[in-house]
Amino acid sequence: MTESRRVLDSLRQELELWERHLAPVSDEDAAAPRLPNGWSVKDLMAHLAAWQQVTIARLEAARNGMPPHLPDWLQGGDPDSDDEVHRYNARIHERDRHRSWSDVHDAWRSGFERVLRLAAAIPAADLERPGRFAWLDGHRLLDVLDGTYRHHHDDHLPKLVAALPEGRGDTGPAGAA
Repeated sequence: MTESRRVLDSLRQELELWERHLAPVSDEDAAAPRLPNGWSVKDLMAHLAAWQQVTIARLEAARNGMPPHLPDWLQGGDPDSDDEVHRYNARIHERDRHRSWSDVHDAWRSGFERVLRLAAAIPAADLERPGRFAWLDGHRLLDVLDGTYRHHHDDHLPKLVAALPEGRGDTGPAGAA
């Protein structure tokens, strides 16, 4: 199995895992501020949907042979800047905190599905070759996809599970029930 195939399969399984966790979430559960930073599940999902926009912009740029058109909430900044990430997240939260749970969930799910479709349409050689896209500063497009997986699975899945009402899911490997 190629590395690209492994990452794409992991992302597909991650989407399924998150959807199993999110399926029983009510509007009330989604809006309750249960995360350590005072965010709700809805806030977390809006955060993830916003960051998917960066991945989508990069995948579309690779497909179209042009530099990425990054989301407006970055205000021209570098999405990879560790110094700015808290500022970006605050902008996202302020922008999206009044959206409905169904709107946020739909945006996240459709964004994730779009990432999968775009990535599947890019040849593995383009995904895997370091330096293939100058705007990635020597990184591989596959690293962007792997980062999307890790952002969901390692950084946020445990927070989601902890924020859900008792007895809803586990953080086992992608694809686990």
